[in-house]
Amino acid sequence: MLLVLIGVPIVVIGFALRFNALLVVTVAGLATGLAAGLNLVDIISAFGKAVADNRYMGLIWLTLPVIALLERNGLKERARHLISRVHAATAGRVLMLYFVARQITAALGLTSLGGHAQMVRPLIAPMAEAAATNRHGELVESIRQQIRAHAAAVDNIAVFFGEDIFIAIQSILLIKGFLEQNGIIVAPLQVSVWAIPTAVAALLIHGARLALFDRRLKRDVAISRPGGGQ
Repeated sequence: MLLVLIGVPIVVIGFALRFNALLVVTVAGLATGLAAGLNLVDIISAFGKAVADNRYMGLIWLTLPVIALLERNGLKERARHLISRVHAATAGRVLMLYFVARQITAALGLTSLGGHAQMVRPLIAPMAEAAATNRHGELVESIRQQIRAHAAAVDNIAVFFGEDIFIAIQSILLIKGFLEQNGIIVAPLQVSVWAIPTAVAALLIHGARLALFDRRLKRDVAISRPGGGQ
């Protein structure tokens, strides 16, 4: 029975020796199928089915070179310039605005409209940094990293608590299935409705955290300057 696990050491050794990843995975799949008693036709059919079932997953990777080209041609700089013209903007307010937008779109099932690669890194984090620079002056690297961390957290928290409001999301089905396994029968709509108070609580709590972050940011910038800790 352990012979069917032969694909695991093949993958480990192949990757360790830096062989072509596609070749390593293909050989591991063939070896596993043969060890399980499948004939060659069945193994190739399984490969084809896996490719057909996941053919749309590759579309996600097409966005990455597009974002890279936009960044190379000044996307971050334009974002910083835009937010620097808004004098009322602070890092916390920028992040809170994104939190609200991200949570609303997630509640409508549009979870792909945001994300770390698509929005946070090229747009939201630079805009928050620009707002902080515009208000407090030049920032040291440690403070920039804090702002970027908060920008990533905003995206995670907003989509985590917002997506459960959308009735056709996978997490709703997961919750429903878990409850049914434990003898609790609920409709997906019930889970969706009861996710609304949780999302509102997350909005209020994280809004307070971002307001406190703005106050702490002012203090930290002052301390980071020469003579600021005296």
